[in-house]
Amino acid sequence: MSELQNRAVKYDEPQRVKKSGLYPYFRVLQSGQDKEVIIDGKKVLMFGSNNYLGLTSHPKTKEAAIAAIKKYGSGTAGSRFLNGTLDIHIELEEKLAKFVGKEETITYSTGFQTNLGVISGIIGRNDCVIIDEQDHASLIDGTRLAFGKVYKYKHNDMESLEKVLIKQAEYKFKLIVLDGIFSMEGDIAKLDKIVELAEKHGASIMVDDAHGLGVLGEKGKGTANHFGVTDQVELISGTFSKSLATVGGFVAGSKEVINVLKHASRSFIFSASLPPASTASVIAALDVIEEEPEIVQHLWDNANLSIELFNHYGIDIGNSETPIIPVYIRDNEKTFLLTKMLLDEGIFVNPVISPAVPPEHSLLRFTLMSTHTKEQIEYTIEKMYKTGKQIGVFT
Repeated sequence: MSELQNRAVKYDEPQRVKKSGLYPYFRVLQSGQDKEVIIDGKKVLMFGSNNYLGLTSHPKTKEAAIAAIKKYGSGTAGSRFLNGTLDIHIELEEKLAKFVGKEETITYSTGFQTNLGVISGIIGRNDCVIIDEQDHASLIDGTRLAFGKVYKYKHNDMESLEKVLIKQAEYKFKLIVLDGIFSMEGDIAKLDKIVELAEKHGASIMVDDAHGLGVLGEKGKGTANHFGVTDQVELISGTFSKSLATVGGFVAGSKEVINVLKHASRSFIFSASLPPASTASVIAALDVIEEEPEIVQHLWDNANLSIELFNHYGIDIGNSETPIIPVYIRDNEKTFLLTKMLLDEGIFVNPVISPAVPPEHSLLRFTLMSTHTKEQIEYTIEKMYKTGKQIGVFT
């Protein structure tokens, strides 16, 4: 057996959990992402998806994807830098720039690649990046690829951020990088306060709005729009795999900065460009949001109802204030057990355990869609409470 195989054999934690019958990952869906999905031939209520506006199954996004394949084929067979730029890529980028309030955008094959390519593409050896300790893995990995120094501040703690900014005053270029909505905690970045500190200490800001687009701001235009600080945020990145119905990513900023990224961002230059179907789906999703802004309000109605019900049952949801609601279990084994028990009851939620979070912060990640009904939400949260009570998670 090779050394690599020996190391792999020692990685036995997944196998241990599988033997217990509680392994909760790679559950196979036999339907599209919607408020109800099919698992093992049975209908299951989906409260574990990032499909916040329900647009993956909207007729207009599906029709746009089909039409794009008929016209352009299934792929681009090259990078944007060379042969892979289609006219619909340009159309999408112009529409995105207008949507988030920036001069220009460029699109990437995934949101993860966006953050890798942007951070590593603009941070030089004499620069520094300052990140929230709860930033998404794609932002953290982007800083690992950059040549500059990396510093962290405590989660959403403005005093901690200012201390870091003061200590790193000698850097000519400092970039603060953060999530708009934090994907596990469900809380919103204090972007208005961060803008004040950035201006005071001469720093720039990049917001990853993966979970903010389609959720916060006027017609879902994002976190910067929500706080009225779009002009003060230099870069806004995002993904199409949440509210925007498909896969891919983008970054928006000034035309000068986007020009640099077009020629210096390695994950943009050396990756095949966004497939036609995905590109057309995002264009259609943005059109739906413009034409049907009530879907954003429906999402918030569902989020507010859910938070009210969790509070009614005395369930710990931390500081969540968005459609991402962490239900804290604070025990890895019970988190797995409750996930399985709920699936047996026809409810899909996602377990989050260490090392993704500390063991004492293990949780069920409960996420909402605009398309969920009041009855589905009330049924699910009551069932979560009663099921959790059986194993001593809730009192």
